[in-house]
Amino acid sequence: MKIICIGRNYADHAKELSNPVPKQPLVFMKPASSILRNGKPFFYPEFTSDLHYECEVVLKISKNGKHIAKEFAHTYYEEVTLGIDWTARDLQQQCKQKGHPWEIAKGFDGSAFVGDFISKHDLPNPIQFHLDRNGQTVQEGNTADLLFDFDTIITHVSKYFRLLMGDLIFTGTPAGVGPTAVGDTFVGYIGDQELVRCRVK
Repeated sequence: MKIICIGRNYADHAKELSNPVPKQPLVFMKPASSILRNGKPFFYPEFTSDLHYECEVVLKISKNGKHIAKEFAHTYYEEVTLGIDWTARDLQQQCKQKGHPWEIAKGFDGSAFVGDFISKHDLPNPIQFHLDRNGQTVQEGNTADLLFDFDTIITHVSKYFRLLMGDLIFTGTPAGVGPTAVGDTFVGYIGDQELVRCRVK
């Protein structure tokens, strides 16, 4: 099972981190060991002092495919949820400065929090979602604002990696990412439906 992530897929998020807006999907990956299921606590890693939350819509691939044409891409996922892409921002900056890959900042154990999946047919298009931290909304997103929509992402990624049933695609985070502290509780919603609940220990 692969976890494929798309970086800087909302222009406002790229701008808040002073990053250029990409011309094509920016792809990185997390190992299967980074998965943290809904309801499980997230333990603040000892190797970072600047941990950020990044809430994203997550697709679950429902059948195998390679070189998927865009007109068929929508048939390759049936379920959607929200996830949190935990990022050790201090490590990420160090990696960037040295020209190194980001894996230690993005792919550590527990860094891919995944909520409860629901049928895409039960969702509006576009999808509105938000993340609350300790009862206060910190991120709000609308998939109408994606730089690269779901079908474009699937088509692009499948040029390089065969998509397999059960693979997950984190589709990018909107503006509003920020620091995490021990004791925080994060709750994520699509519309008014709660799909994510996580306490930081």
